[in-house]
Amino acid sequence: MKNLSDMTDEELALSYIEGSNEAFDLLLERNQSRLFSYILFVVRDHDAADDLFQETFVKVITRLQQGKYSPTGKFYAWIMRIAHNAIMDWYRAQRADKVVDAPKENDLSNIGGSGTTISNIESQFINSQTLSDVKRLMNLLPAPQREVVYMRFYQEMSFKEIAETTGVSINTSLGRMRYAILNLRRMVREHHLNLQFT
Repeated sequence: MKNLSDMTDEELALSYIEGSNEAFDLLLERNQSRLFSYILFVVRDHDAADDLFQETFVKVITRLQQGKYSPTGKFYAWIMRIAHNAIMDWYRAQRADKVVDAPKENDLSNIGGSGTTISNIESQFINSQTLSDVKRLMNLLPAPQREVVYMRFYQEMSFKEIAETTGVSINTSLGRMRYAILNLRRMVREHHLNLQFT
């Protein structure tokens, strides 16, 4: 039998269905950071993201135990679809309660990070400012556009995976990306920004 750490996520899911709790622990460990970042990016509220993350994994466990998982696609795409549906339910509930949250300034702190090495202080400042401007502009996009940009550029999902995850057609996903790019370009012009990394 394969060592758990050598298994794919799909194999771990099947192993969990067969009774291996350790397999689920490893699945959670592998996917929690990326999934939480996605949820936080879309809802822009840390407490709501915590709740939605937990709700998503409760649904994942339930569906796995009910045999509603088929390893025909990527496990991560499957849990993203569950998270997307939980987020949409959350937005509907927010609308029903007529609660409006103002955007938070630093809600995209999970993007960027320490992956870039900067050679000097001037470049570091310019890059930091550019990233800050991009984050601010992305916050102004409507949620469906922000979501597709995040999935495409930060999670490197294909448009087919985005369409499956969000439950829309590929053309709708492409359309949302197109409008997001048009909106971002318009906002760059309106705010007279120069978005260039050095």
